[in-house]
Amino acid sequence: MRILYLQTFPLWGSGSGTYARYLASSVGRHFKVGMVAPDVRPIPNVTLFPLKMPFKVAFTGHPEWPDCKLYTQLSNLELIKLYEDFLNSVTQAVETFQPNIIHVHHAFPLSWIARVIKSVYQTPYIITVHGSELPTVQKDKRYLALTGDVLRRARRIVPNSFWTKEWLFKIFGDEFRSLVRVIPGGVDLEKFNPNLDTSDLDKKYGLKDKKIVLFAGKLTTYKGVRYLIQAARKIPAEVVILGEGPERVALEKRAADYGLKNVHFIGHLGMSRELNKFYKRAAVFVAPSTWDEPLGLVILEAMASKTPVVVTRKGGIPLAVKDGVNGYFVRPRNSTEIVEKVNLLLGNEEKRARMAENARRIAEEKFSWETIAHRFIIMYMRFAYFPKNKNHKKS
Repeated sequence: MRILYLQTFPLWGSGSGTYARYLASSVGRHFKVGMVAPDVRPIPNVTLFPLKMPFKVAFTGHPEWPDCKLYTQLSNLELIKLYEDFLNSVTQAVETFQPNIIHVHHAFPLSWIARVIKSVYQTPYIITVHGSELPTVQKDKRYLALTGDVLRRARRIVPNSFWTKEWLFKIFGDEFRSLVRVIPGGVDLEKFNPNLDTSDLDKKYGLKDKKIVLFAGKLTTYKGVRYLIQAARKIPAEVVILGEGPERVALEKRAADYGLKNVHFIGHLGMSRELNKFYKRAAVFVAPSTWDEPLGLVILEAMASKTPVVVTRKGGIPLAVKDGVNGYFVRPRNSTEIVEKVNLLLGNEEKRARMAENARRIAEEKFSWETIAHRFIIMYMRFAYFPKNKNHKKS
């Protein structure tokens, strides 16, 4: 069986890119796997095909594309040009790779191409809905009709959380409810682990013998980092912020206005191993999102690193976090509660260590990529198409 993945963003620097990369590599241990993506960095077990684009474009921005356009900003002509390049790229990959099934990441726009391929080549497709694309559909009705048609004709629609599923139904209706199966993202248990040596990190950033409270992610208003910075005034630890985004300048100004010496902006670490080490080195990981996170892979990465989390009860996050077991929930936009829960963990090492153990255990039991990949493989085997017609140039 040959599975072709379609991804519209780089395979590093965002949740959906990470999801696409690890899923493809895990499935590639068992079957032939190809991926069309705007990335050339090699992935184990995966044959990459280029996704040509007339310009870089994202839903809410991307740390590796700091100057990219947003889908809501595209002119009609730009959208048509993008579609043409996407169609040509995917068609070339299909001709070369001859997949038995296509797996599309995001409800649009590459799903539009999969719909055409299905009509011409009879190759079935499934779609993973990551959630980050849904606000764009709500804001810009140009994306509604084509995407709705694509969803109706998919063999399976796979939201990454129950919240994303309900959000999808709210926008498109629930006529395709029978096609939907929720499968969350996973985490690399070997890469994100609690046994890393972090002494070099302490030396480089002057963190020896200091407690660390960590945030990692895109610096957008939705992530709620401003409330962590407000909380930092009363947190007796170093608050390390990893990531880039349009809010960074404003956040740095806020920290400066407060006169904070314990807040450190490190930037986007990309493929560096420092990210894994920061997860391990942190005493607490904080994700103060103000919007409904589809799941938040950074939360899984912190958990796998045996770090308890303080998070908002938004979107799909409760899939991974159990209050009082592997972390705590706080209300959105509430720096007082962030202070309370973070300091509770910082001040009680026995409680913090117990939650850390639980965090790793939950990551191992529910969110290994091998477990997630197995659920998809069952789906692929059910719906894959093996044509006998030689005109399709498939065997």
